[in-house]
Amino acid sequence: MHKYDLSSLKHVFMAGEPLDQPTHEWFMTELGKPVIDNYWQTETGWPMLAALPGVEKTPIKYGSPSFPVYGYNLQIFREDGSVCDANEKGIAAVIPPLPPGCLTTVWGQDDRFVSTYFTLFKDPLVYSSYDWAIKDDDGYFTILGRTDDVINVAGHRLGTREIEEAIQNHPAIAEVAVVGVEDKLKGQVPMAFAVVKDASKVATPELVKALEKEVFGTVDGILGAIGRPARVHFVTGLPKTRSGKMLRRSLQALAEGRDPGDLTTIDDPSTLEQIKNALAS
Repeated sequence: MHKYDLSSLKHVFMAGEPLDQPTHEWFMTELGKPVIDNYWQTETGWPMLAALPGVEKTPIKYGSPSFPVYGYNLQIFREDGSVCDANEKGIAAVIPPLPPGCLTTVWGQDDRFVSTYFTLFKDPLVYSSYDWAIKDDDGYFTILGRTDDVINVAGHRLGTREIEEAIQNHPAIAEVAVVGVEDKLKGQVPMAFAVVKDASKVATPELVKALEKEVFGTVDGILGAIGRPARVHFVTGLPKTRSGKMLRRSLQALAEGRDPGDLTTIDDPSTLEQIKNALAS
């Protein structure tokens, strides 16, 4: 990023996978420019959460897509339909009406549209994103992952993104994906698949064990022992679609010994072979 003249660059806008705190901080520090995350879904047509520097210049918080965009009354709800307090995890949902540009039905299947997006609660009626989220005391939102990515470890609920972000705070880790794996004793345990910045750090079994132990310590210091992965498998690449989405369902299936499912959109099939080899070792 320092090779070229970027003086004309004013902002960088991110979308796709949630922008984690370490990556967000690194990007802004290296660029010296505002890096603005956007949270939205294909169904919503445009961002539900974002900073809007053209309207109001608000401070950027690393790892947060900031605030609801105009037209979206987005709140975080408990499973009983009540609104969460600040710093309480819940489900991100939008109180209707939805703004122009949103999906308004499924072609020829109005009932399916209602049953998919508007049956999370009977009261209030909301559009459910099915994403796990939290809002801090300053009103900044953070997306923690899909509700079906929330891991229930011995009664404690953790979003996969929380654990991924904690792991990525270790200076040796370039990228990581965490999935919940079935466990007879705890219900589920987190399992991590990580890409290291320097392959020499995991060149021998002894170095692998040492780095895994260091990662455990990093997670313990941020989330406590409850967030510690059962294992950290080191690979050179993670399975993603051609548009950059992590194939977490396939990772989870392989970790549980199941079929990884439809892989027609995978960008690099060799990454799955790496995962299989890591799990077998």
